[in-house]
Amino acid sequence: MALFAFHFVPIVFGGYYAFTDWDGLTTHANWIGLENFRRIAGDEIARSVLWHTLELATCFVVLVNALGLVLALALNRAVKTRNVLRVVFFAPVALSPLAISFVWQWIFVPQGALNRVLDGVGLSSLQRAWLADPSTALWMVLVVLVWQFTGLAMVLYLAGLQQIPEEIEEAALVDGASGWLRLRKIVLPLLAPAITVSVTLTFIIGMRVFDQILGLTGGGPPVGQTETLGTQIYKQLFNNGRYGYGAAFSVVLTVIVLVLALLQLMFLRMNERRL
Repeated sequence: MALFAFHFVPIVFGGYYAFTDWDGLTTHANWIGLENFRRIAGDEIARSVLWHTLELATCFVVLVNALGLVLALALNRAVKTRNVLRVVFFAPVALSPLAISFVWQWIFVPQGALNRVLDGVGLSSLQRAWLADPSTALWMVLVVLVWQFTGLAMVLYLAGLQQIPEEIEEAALVDGASGWLRLRKIVLPLLAPAITVSVTLTFIIGMRVFDQILGLTGGGPPVGQTETLGTQIYKQLFNNGRYGYGAAFSVVLTVIVLVLALLQLMFLRMNERRL
């Protein structure tokens, strides 16, 4: 009952308000049908926000899963201190996203650690205001996201690697198979279920990113280059007081995540069967 009251009921009401002009203050909301969605479709800012979201999520999924797989392979069996290193790499996942963002903000500011390191190694020409430069701001957000969630992908891949019998790899090694061949023909096919879970989960995380952007750039600057669907929802709801319009953005985000995640999941499942 509590789950229904505090989870499903707000979702239903939020979906309803997406079809109204409610401002969050009055008790009455006028039904306007699909008008909010028409405004979103015709808004250049909304299209830019959607592109930033997809761009960030795609790069996030690729980098996190690639790095997570590399770490999982490296820390699976061979390294003596693997248990300690696993904890170290996974620790950022358990930390507060806002706290992490504020630390990285100090690193990226003009007088921060990154520019000081560049100056110290003779690369002062590369110094810049990383979070205020439109060409780098979104990618700095990506750096923080990858740093925080690579450990999550690593743990998922480690769980998959633990299910692969050592005898299979040892037999391939005896037959003279190279490391790359064992990885491509044995490890990756048997790791396909873990890849499916990790890619789907990290895609959802990448599409819903909000805390890190709010902590790093305040939710949009410079010139909207770090604006995503998550920050746009927050902006419309709490800054502009356009609750109906903000709810419409929430519906758009939910539908996009649901459709793309399901398509991705179906494709990966089909790939598992072929392997």
